[in-house]
Amino acid sequence: MPGASTYSSDIAFTPSVKAVQSRKGSRHAYERVEARGSWQTRITAELKTFIEAQRSVFLATANRDWQPTIQHRGGPPGFLKVLDESTIAFVDFAGNRQYITLGNLSENPKAHLFLIDYEHQRRIKIWGEAHAVEGDDELIAKLMPDGYKARPEQAILFSVSAWDLNCPQHIPQRFEAADVAASLAERDNRIRDLEAEIRRLLASKKLRERNST
Repeated sequence: MPGASTYSSDIAFTPSVKAVQSRKGSRHAYERVEARGSWQTRITAELKTFIEAQRSVFLATANRDWQPTIQHRGGPPGFLKVLDESTIAFVDFAGNRQYITLGNLSENPKAHLFLIDYEHQRRIKIWGEAHAVEGDDELIAKLMPDGYKARPEQAILFSVSAWDLNCPQHIPQRFEAADVAASLAERDNRIRDLEAEIRRLLASKKLRERNST
């Protein structure tokens, strides 16, 4: 309506969404969020740390007919890079060569990032716009993870409009295989050290017993 306030969360809370919230009884709670300033629109230091620690992200785009697609992008921690308080970037590695995301972005820049940390049961939703950068070797070199065995094709730059931290409810707790393997190796090494210490103590005890007879 004319003169109505606008909030950063309006990027997701459209009039039809707000109508459902009113019908379902949650609109008052989100009005309180709006009164406190709504969702953040800049990447904070804490969010930067979270983003750059992730090994994967889901990227949602849609074509001009609003047909959506969600695709996974992954790499070692740090493959997602925060360039400034409103820009996230990553190298788009060669894959199955369908290029759905690139085609969608050429028609419609609106995009969404969904990051989920199963270990700590946290998830972040980020709304914004994205575009592909091709042929920029300097940018690719800046974004390419050191030593990662993948072929870069282009870079994706994502401009943040708003972001929201979801509650951990219903997120299953899972752990990265490499982290589990490292923990098990540490445990096994500790067991070997304890077993060696036990053997040493038993040998020392037997020696004392022989010397005392």
